[in-house]
Amino acid sequence: MLVGMGLGIVGGHQLASLKIIGDIFLRLIQMSVVFLIFGAVIEAIGSLDHKALSRLGGKTALWFFVTTVIAAAIGLGMGLLFRPGSGLQLGQLHAKSAVQTASGDWATTILNFFPDNIFGALAKGDVIQVIVFALLFGLVLNHANQHQQFDGVLNLVKQLNQLTVNLVMLVMKAAPIGIGALMIGVTADNGLRVILPLIKFLAIYGVSTGLFLAALFLGISWYAHVPLFGLIRGFSRIMLVALTTTSSAVSLPIEMTDAHERLGVSERINKLVLPLGMALNSNGLAMYLALVCVMLTQLYGVGTSVTGLMQIVALSVLACLGTVVVPGGGLVALTIIVPTLGLPTASIALLAGIDWFSGMFRTVANVVGDTTTAIAIASDEDELDHSVYETIVHHAVNK
Repeated sequence: MLVGMGLGIVGGHQLASLKIIGDIFLRLIQMSVVFLIFGAVIEAIGSLDHKALSRLGGKTALWFFVTTVIAAAIGLGMGLLFRPGSGLQLGQLHAKSAVQTASGDWATTILNFFPDNIFGALAKGDVIQVIVFALLFGLVLNHANQHQQFDGVLNLVKQLNQLTVNLVMLVMKAAPIGIGALMIGVTADNGLRVILPLIKFLAIYGVSTGLFLAALFLGISWYAHVPLFGLIRGFSRIMLVALTTTSSAVSLPIEMTDAHERLGVSERINKLVLPLGMALNSNGLAMYLALVCVMLTQLYGVGTSVTGLMQIVALSVLACLGTVVVPGGGLVALTIIVPTLGLPTASIALLAGIDWFSGMFRTVANVVGDTTTAIAIASDEDELDHSVYETIVHHAVNK
């Protein structure tokens, strides 16, 4: 990022043509996004135990949905309140299409959630329609596979998902070069004036994440009747791993271990909620996407109606389903939601340079959101061991 900005400032328009390397990098990510989401959602739903799906699946989905909407609403509100994109106008490119997308009527918006041809939705890259189909297909597969007669289909989906994730991870190895090339183009066109909103954006996103975590800890402490201090201490290692790895997938083993040993969640709830949350629940990403969309509308001078703001929240929530859980997943999600809102895909370059830093906040919010959901469901099912909190508090007091 720094080298790219430096070259863009020093070399100016002479080096602007190197931006094509960054554009190729973005396309390599985009080419597998829809297929990856399609398979990940089917696998997550289809792999659930059929009996658990009816009761625990409903509770899990409800908690995931509520916390994700809250996170997206916080991102939207903080963006409107502190205006990270104000003071920098990058032009009116595609502004008309953005306004049209944001101001569509509710009937059309809702109807467009449902595909009339799944192959057409896949070909067009209509992610929302693909997600709806994948959810329904996953439910049907789960129901039909009660006696493992469709294990071959489920295993095929799992294997395709693993190969697609490997492909994305291979492309992400070129991220430093791709991001550097993108930043050359951005700074060559806009100079240093593009950096200030990004620093402001990170600060606002960090504060938003802090507010969200505080709300989760206070809410779960009250709901599950566990001491707040013991709760935070139990989460300390999970948050540290998430912060340093910026990967929900890498954090999952520690998350599952500490959820059981330090936060008292039973193994049954642990194995159901946390892997599913890794694939389908991304509170931090929803907050990030909502905040990014508000910032980009401000950067490009695009006005949005109340309906448009509600659409931003809805898209931020839906775009999290099945999103990549490896580092760089935020960049992948941006390639989904930015074109959907009619904003220029070139604007993704603005966020690509700070994706690792924003990924720190995203991952912490994601894993804490998943684990607090597991605690809440374990409490509902009388499968939460409260004694572990007493042990944590006792050890802390002795120290």
